[in-house]
Amino acid sequence: MAGAAGARGEGQVNMLASALQWLTAAESWSGPDGIPARLLEHLAVTALVVGVAALVAIPAGVAVGHTRRGRTTVAAIAGGARAVPTLGLLTLLGLALGIGLEAPVIALVVLAIPSLLAGAYAGVENVDPATVDGARAAGMTEMQIVRQVELPLAAPVLVGGLRSAVLQVVSTATLAAYISNTGLGRYLYTGLKTQDYPLMLGGSLLVIVLALVLELVLAAVQRAARRRADPVATVSPTSDTMQVRTLIPEGSS
Repeated sequence: MAGAAGARGEGQVNMLASALQWLTAAESWSGPDGIPARLLEHLAVTALVVGVAALVAIPAGVAVGHTRRGRTTVAAIAGGARAVPTLGLLTLLGLALGIGLEAPVIALVVLAIPSLLAGAYAGVENVDPATVDGARAAGMTEMQIVRQVELPLAAPVLVGGLRSAVLQVVSTATLAAYISNTGLGRYLYTGLKTQDYPLMLGGSLLVIVLALVLELVLAAVQRAARRRADPVATVSPTSDTMQVRTLIPEGSS
């Protein structure tokens, strides 16, 4: 038994060494299948998905937060969307739409909408009503109140929703390679088909590093938004993100 455990441990070390060797090899960083090309594809898919989801979710969330009507309905819809298994939805869409980016983009948009929607309506809804009433008393229109009062004050929570959505999408976008030759997920599926497990491990490490870098960048953006919204605030850096996450029940993806 001890010998078997030692052999497994040695195999894991060798696999990690092989993955690192692949990551540092010059040929891994060139060509259409190289790491830079796959990384740019992964980022492009993430940006497209989050952009489309934001166009749908943020205006709806701001409208709900501003009018304070429909919160329960929106929360139920967003929670239901979050509970949809992304891989299952991707499979169904792939069967309906065929090979290409359309199916993964739609599936990932459904994944991204809840966090963005929650961030928008929670941020706007939590603006002090006295501040909004004061803006109305000063003669501002409803659109001016939204743009000049509510959105700047809601920015930290809204960015928290964006932060959650980006991290969910960038880590799940590996599924895009399931039915299209796109992104860092291609390394995982190629490694699985050919039993090249160091390649799978190397691809996984790339996704982890990319997610961590985006997390650090968006955390800095969120801190800047908080300082601008309330320069004297002493709230912890993760509180706005945690507020967004608790508004939508977690589901499988």
